[in-house]
Amino acid sequence: MNSLKRIIIFGATSAIAEQTARQLVARGASLFCVGRDSSKLDAVVHDLQVRASSEQRVDGKAADLLDVSHHESLLDAAEDFLGGVDAVLIAHGTLPDQKACEASFEQTRKEIDTNATSVISLLTLLANRFERQRSGVIAVVSSVAGDRGRQSNYVYGAAKGMVSIFLQGLRNRLARSNVSVVTIKPGFVDTPMTAGMDKSGPLWAKPEQVAEGIVKAMTKGSGDVYLPWFWYWIMLIIRHIPEFIFKRMSL
Repeated sequence: MNSLKRIIIFGATSAIAEQTARQLVARGASLFCVGRDSSKLDAVVHDLQVRASSEQRVDGKAADLLDVSHHESLLDAAEDFLGGVDAVLIAHGTLPDQKACEASFEQTRKEIDTNATSVISLLTLLANRFERQRSGVIAVVSSVAGDRGRQSNYVYGAAKGMVSIFLQGLRNRLARSNVSVVTIKPGFVDTPMTAGMDKSGPLWAKPEQVAEGIVKAMTKGSGDVYLPWFWYWIMLIIRHIPEFIFKRMSL
């Protein structure tokens, strides 16, 4: 079981990350939260501070994670505040407009930089720090969309797939250093990011449910984790549909 007492959360203002932070604070963790929107971040941090005990520390810093030149200093600030780092959750990202990406490479590149390149920059720095430390948990919110390219969201899926493959290699590399690398693959989650989608089906989950699964996965040091669990079986089927059939489907 991993110790989750001093944790950095990137993308702390997302619905999933905020709910995860609440659950971690309830378990006694101290947190350093990073988010792009300073007003939203202040509200999240204040809420967590109210929930924390006098022994816990909670603070945050607003930052644009697309500016990878600041990643090292962000990690330094977090480590100084927490007095060390046991775990990191990376949860920032956007849900692209697929049609806009199809019409513009610049839009595609922006979405890949947000959902993949900035994440990999953080992971590169974190991997080296935790490897030297010989302990820790690195958890990243990827997506089931990265398991197979589909016409409806292949730019988002490509970015998430890149992250998932990178994490696989990182997990293999860091296993001998006692560092857990956890890939979180949520399915449909009812959040502001999915506000424009039809949520009438049975496959939708609440952020609180996904957050509970994230905390459990980080504690256990799991590998690939599908949330809710039934997405493992859904994606297993989707991955194994023959290509000549898959091309005729509107997924």
